[in-house]
Amino acid sequence: MIWLKNVKLEVANREHQGMMETQTALFHLGIKEGKIVQQLPHTQSIPETTEEIYDIKGHLAIPTFKEMHNHLDKTYLSLGWKATKPVKNLKERLQFEAEELKGLAPTTKQRAKSMIEEILSSGSTHIRTHVNIDPYIGLKNLEGVIEALEEYKHAVTADIIAFPQHGLLRETVPSLMREAMRSGATMVGGLDPAGIDRSIETSLYETMNIATEFNADVDIHLHDGGHVGTYTIEKWMEHVEDSNWQNRTAISHAFCLGEVAEGKQAELADRLRENGVAIMSTIPLTKSLPPIRLLDDHGVKVHLGCDGFYDSWSPLGHGDVLEKVYKYGQITRRSDEVSLRDSLKWITGGITALTKTGEYKWPKVEDDASFIFVDAASSAEVVARRPKRVAVMNKGKVVYGSLWSTQELVK
Repeated sequence: MIWLKNVKLEVANREHQGMMETQTALFHLGIKEGKIVQQLPHTQSIPETTEEIYDIKGHLAIPTFKEMHNHLDKTYLSLGWKATKPVKNLKERLQFEAEELKGLAPTTKQRAKSMIEEILSSGSTHIRTHVNIDPYIGLKNLEGVIEALEEYKHAVTADIIAFPQHGLLRETVPSLMREAMRSGATMVGGLDPAGIDRSIETSLYETMNIATEFNADVDIHLHDGGHVGTYTIEKWMEHVEDSNWQNRTAISHAFCLGEVAEGKQAELADRLRENGVAIMSTIPLTKSLPPIRLLDDHGVKVHLGCDGFYDSWSPLGHGDVLEKVYKYGQITRRSDEVSLRDSLKWITGGITALTKTGEYKWPKVEDDASFIFVDAASSAEVVARRPKRVAVMNKGKVVYGSLWSTQELVK
């Protein structure tokens, strides 16, 4: 058993000079087998028989993050600087990527490991990665990504999505997708049933067919906009209902939800909630956003991710999913303590230290001992200022940075 002493936790709201602030206090946390087993106010003494004590020195503990939309197989990381080749259209981009990834295949594991390190350093201990499965690359990228994640299984968990980047309905892709599911992919992906596959009903049918065959969850890239996109979502929910696949699917990007009237948004949000269909967003600057606040108000689960970064699509970006919450705050002008603090839930899998009204929620005895330690006054400051992640602990193990032992510095 180990103890973390002087951990700053958020405990309540308090009003000060007409503004809401977050009240914090120091605690000692006892950890055993990756779980919190004791939680003491800092005024109480830690048992003298304790062998390992780490002084957190008043740093704030926040929940670890979940990177919920990523492409570990595509990055240029570890290969040195390389800008993105200009192309005329999406067709050219896809063709260039297909040819390039064949050449990069021998370095997939190396590049994926570099990306995992980048993501982990920002505080994410779960990665949902889409991996290209197509006639050009076959299963080579999948093999490299699985090997990379295996080396980091002590630090991160992962969803590995078989992703038909060049379309599900072409050539040998359906059989390759099934082979990918037999070879270590854990989820079924999809891409623009209208814009790429040119057959909404057939594409969605085949996606669900593979999912039910392998008892797998689904995450579909949907860039198709407006009413074409919302029609696709409605048809997908019919498949979810017919197959009893509630709480097992997600739509990534879903720009279309922000491109229809608010009444239609609310109608779709209610149906998404009823079927447990989550929405994943990367908070892009070039597209309309799904109506995150409306979705949240209607009980739809919303998650954020960085998408691919530094690859053939763009040289920009990095693995700090906290930046996505920050960017959303900028766009929607979130500035008060409570709304900033509450928005952290979109990168923690829904976990926040306090409820909106200030009741204590996290952490509690029997919770996983998974924390990010930062020098900040509150979660709201973390969102607004994006401080350095001093250390990351996942289920009782330090997976990034260092803790301060009473005896020595422990990594």
